[in-house]
Amino acid sequence: MLRIAVPNKGSLSGPASAMLHEAGYQQRKESKELVLVDPVNEVEFFYLRPRDIAIYVSSGKLDIGITGRDLLLDSGANAEEILQLGFARSTFRYATRPGTAAGPADFGGMTIATSYEGIVAKHLADQGIDASVVHLDGAVETAVELGVAQVIADVVETGTSLRNAGLEVIGEPILTSEAVVIRRTGAPDDDPKVQQFLRRLQGVLVARSYVMMDYDCRVEHLERAVSLTPGLESPTVSPLHHEGWVAVRAMVPAREAQRIMDDLYALGARAILTTEIHACRL
Repeated sequence: MLRIAVPNKGSLSGPASAMLHEAGYQQRKESKELVLVDPVNEVEFFYLRPRDIAIYVSSGKLDIGITGRDLLLDSGANAEEILQLGFARSTFRYATRPGTAAGPADFGGMTIATSYEGIVAKHLADQGIDASVVHLDGAVETAVELGVAQVIADVVETGTSLRNAGLEVIGEPILTSEAVVIRRTGAPDDDPKVQQFLRRLQGVLVARSYVMMDYDCRVEHLERAVSLTPGLESPTVSPLHHEGWVAVRAMVPAREAQRIMDDLYALGARAILTTEIHACRL
């Protein structure tokens, strides 16, 4: 069986399980379940702390895993990402009190508090900056107020909690992260079970990004209509019983669907509708 690590809690857990369910895999019904066997798909899921997943995968005991890019890099594990999943996106930044520093170049001799010691230490070393790094778990913004550090490095979304703590973001982002599928570095690329798993997840990503659009239009307007809905290879065009009309079907980006429907209607197309795509293979 293919052995897969799945986050057991946190912002990665729910979306990961939802994506796996959409891909046709069984998922646990209770958070207490640590292992779930899906005999139909020949997969065994292990629900682990997100921070530990890269370590398990790098050991070779598990074939692949879902975790965050930030957690993968911070672990220093011998594992690599092989597919981006598009959820749990975040940006990793430095922050400090106004006037303390303009950027990493000013960090010499300072102490930086973070929950991601590996990422920060490497980032400072790559830039030749001599600064100390202290590891804290959670709520690192209080480290400056308590005098533990002059600078923090943490995940930043809106920046509200930083501003409330009297801190400001400085410098360029250290890292942009999202959920990724990982495997042990050097693992074979042609494992058929892994490739099938990846195809299923890629199918979910495409299905979430596109809708199927159907509409009727006059033959003389077909070329202009097709230019609005080119599909992936090309749209499907079928003659209608009413002479001079055709039915068109094509996949279109979901975020553009309403604009495309407006443009088609203005062109004279009618009976325009969209349908969600639940799964696909490209």
